[in-house]
Amino acid sequence: MRQDKSFDFATLTPEAEVERAVAELRFGRPVIMREVGRRIAALALDCVAPALFDQFARAAENRHSLFLTRERADRLGIRADGGIAVPLAGIGFDEASRLAYALSSEKPAAWTDADPLAAASQELARLALLLPAMVTSEIAPEDGRFAACQEIDFATLDQSEGARQNFQQVVRTRVPLKEIGDADFAVFRGGLAQKDQIAIIVGKPDLGAPVPVRIHSSCITGDLSGSLKCDCGDQLRNGLKQLKAAGGGVLVYLDQEGRGTGIGAKMRAYGYQHQGLDTIDADAELGLASDHRRYEAAAAMLSLLGISSVVLHTNNPTKIDGLRANGIDVSGHVRVTGTVTTDNVNYLRTKTLRAGHTLELESLIAAE
Repeated sequence: MRQDKSFDFATLTPEAEVERAVAELRFGRPVIMREVGRRIAALALDCVAPALFDQFARAAENRHSLFLTRERADRLGIRADGGIAVPLAGIGFDEASRLAYALSSEKPAAWTDADPLAAASQELARLALLLPAMVTSEIAPEDGRFAACQEIDFATLDQSEGARQNFQQVVRTRVPLKEIGDADFAVFRGGLAQKDQIAIIVGKPDLGAPVPVRIHSSCITGDLSGSLKCDCGDQLRNGLKQLKAAGGGVLVYLDQEGRGTGIGAKMRAYGYQHQGLDTIDADAELGLASDHRRYEAAAAMLSLLGISSVVLHTNNPTKIDGLRANGIDVSGHVRVTGTVTTDNVNYLRTKTLRAGHTLELESLIAAE
């Protein structure tokens, strides 16, 4: 009797559905979002070629719209908590792109409050590290023009949330660090995209007491290249020194470039900062909120290391809230400082005044 040795890929987990949809967006292809009785096709403007934009318009018979987030709408002078939809009939790729993320764009001539299903597509764009300007079109149930596109149920986005904390340690090894000495690098794999995340264990932390911990999000420009526009590189190195001075601790290094928006969006925002915008307004021009980082991965990694209570080395109250929301007790926090320069002083002011970071403004002003 023949045994069937095939592997069934037909039934996807919610997280696998999300990952496939994210990959399609990054390849510049539409995905279908559905709920009971309804479907829409959604295309990420940030990642689509002009020819495909035009093809989408023809398939939608020019009944397509541009979804813009609340943040982008506000920069255009429109108040809409759920974002807006701008009809795109007669609007080409270049004009749509200007509406989506160009500086000094004019308010659109026509717009409506965004449909919740279209608004939900921005979460897929966020996971894909794309700007959240989505070209969408309603699709009738019997319409086969988008039949080849990946489909995802509206509820699947919520169902995939649990995958964010599914991590496992894949390797741990010693690495000698300058000015720190021996440290262990523990690599964890998991989350929606099965990324590798790193925990750097300095010294021998006492797991029977609150463990000194630093949650540090990646910053290619600051950590790797020594950018003077931020204090991230200083915070990384000073954070490790503080953990050593505390007798041992853990630095969790998360792959969350640009406060969770990715290096592409971060560089776009840098360009707007060169034109006088602060970091929050620059992100808003791109349709982004002030901070898209998540901390489920950090909490999962700490739990796997046997750490349930921490003293967090941070200036950011959001990190404290993020760990507590994911089951880690934060018994206290310690500030982590960097060098203040003429290049980063306004950035630090913005973090203090607009993002609630616990920095001493007086010392920043005195350092100019």
